[in-house]
Amino acid sequence: MSNLTQRDAFWTRIFELAKKDRDIVIVSEDMGAPALDQFRVELPEQFVNVGIAEQNGLLVGAGMALEGKKPFVYAIAPFVTLRALELIRVECGIMDIPVTLVGVGAGFGYEDSGPTHHLVEDIAILRSMPHISVNNVADAEMARAVADYCATAKHTNYVRLERKLTQNVYSVPPDIEKGFTVFSEGADGVLVASGFMLQPAKEIVAGLKARGKDFGLIDLFRIPANEPELVKTLAAAKKIVSYEEHFLPGGFGSYLLEIMNDAECNRNILRLGVEHAHGYNYVYGGRNEIHKSVALDVPTVIDRILA
Repeated sequence: MSNLTQRDAFWTRIFELAKKDRDIVIVSEDMGAPALDQFRVELPEQFVNVGIAEQNGLLVGAGMALEGKKPFVYAIAPFVTLRALELIRVECGIMDIPVTLVGVGAGFGYEDSGPTHHLVEDIAILRSMPHISVNNVADAEMARAVADYCATAKHTNYVRLERKLTQNVYSVPPDIEKGFTVFSEGADGVLVASGFMLQPAKEIVAGLKARGKDFGLIDLFRIPANEPELVKTLAAAKKIVSYEEHFLPGGFGSYLLEIMNDAECNRNILRLGVEHAHGYNYVYGGRNEIHKSVALDVPTVIDRILA
């Protein structure tokens, strides 16, 4: 899977499933992908393009679900979520209609397209609603596993896909139901990351080790996760650091604080993410430059953890 983007790995797997399950349908909101060309050519009755009409796309998907179909509604991440938010609240949150929302380019994935295309609020917003799970995909292997899960899910899933090709971090599919993977344990603490941020997180763990601190690494890729097991895992760590490409209020650092508090396992968690003081980002020059501007670059994060 190393030669496929997360997007193409996800849609290639959905296409494989759709050939056997004619209830699987794609609702595309004026977005293209090489893997979607297979649907247009070979499964035209399972592919609908509604154009730049994200609210309508959500309604079409929800209507199909009510008729027994398994809809996957797809667009650029900020538009498939925030532009159709009130309808997601009604159709998915209130009415509990099982729709899979697929967004490409979450976080700063569209790094040079400016703040209209950045998405650093979605985890907080969507996890606040009932009947919606957030899946933050790390690589092509996970993309296929999430596709399998969503094809049979009975509730709404929101899938965050990276736009560009990423390095593989999984050699075998992760346990999607569990929602997190422990890559390594550390005597001094654990760094919790997700999605694209697993790549710099690996560099941070290596950098900390070079400076005498032994930190483990956890991928928290699904919210809600298996919370009793996650709490047990975090409780065993000496120190906990969350690292996310998302606004700090309501992100998965906040999620960790909530589940630890509710389990009466109160721990001091260092949350590293985009602070509201930085506001929306107008820095250009690529993702690394954006990370530097919001203090999420690898050298800065290593120094903050050591401090």
